[in-house]
Amino acid sequence: MKYIFALALLAGTLGARAQGALTFERDLHDFGAVPEGTQATHAFRFTNTGNQPVVIANVQASCGCTTPDWTKTPVLPGKSGVVRAVYSSAGRPGVFSKTVTVTSNAAEPSHVLTIKGTVLTQAEQKKTLTPAEIARSPRLVVEGAPGHDFGRLESGQQLSARFVVRNAGKRPLVLGALSSACYCVGYKIPPAPIAPGQSAPVELVYAPRQLGALADVVTLQSNDVATPADAKLTLRATVVRTLAPESLVKESGTTVPFK
Repeated sequence: MKYIFALALLAGTLGARAQGALTFERDLHDFGAVPEGTQATHAFRFTNTGNQPVVIANVQASCGCTTPDWTKTPVLPGKSGVVRAVYSSAGRPGVFSKTVTVTSNAAEPSHVLTIKGTVLTQAEQKKTLTPAEIARSPRLVVEGAPGHDFGRLESGQQLSARFVVRNAGKRPLVLGALSSACYCVGYKIPPAPIAPGQSAPVELVYAPRQLGALADVVTLQSNDVATPADAKLTLRATVVRTLAPESLVKESGTTVPFK
């Protein structure tokens, strides 16, 4: 009986030791100064120092301003993976400190990573940059009219407007988040960086939530610190309940007598 008990205890001990382990290169990343409107991204790299494969089940950010991504496939012993954290700095000037919690089947089932930094407004960025650095900044120029009139829209419709943005600066132009008081505008496709001297189309999706004549101002943020303000576009529309002919609306509302 003692021999059987010893074997069971040994098997349990070996089973407990047979487990993966996530060892991160570091648990904290300080971005330092982050220009407002950019996406601050850092990749936390790790190695499986255990003796069994590790599968990351989920990575949960402490706020909606941070978007996590991670290695989805099993990480074998001795192999490496990554947990990526992307912080959206648009409209969030000041000091930030955010966490992402990694949940896995490793020996430590929950592991917390931290990102921090200070988001600088354009005015603050200019104070920290030399005239030469400002001169080398990208320059955002909207070609053509800085707005679009959709005319009459039916409530619930979602239409897009196409603009052309040119980089008149000397470094790649990175377009950041869109901000508007209506929260009804977004990118149809996230724009790629625009090389110096090049132009690229930018398509915005407009989904107004109110009725009547609207003029929504959209701020297009970027890493351009040379100009005094971010580009502003105005989207106009007259939103009605329906675009159906009035006669058809009235007819659909009439009572049909029983025959």
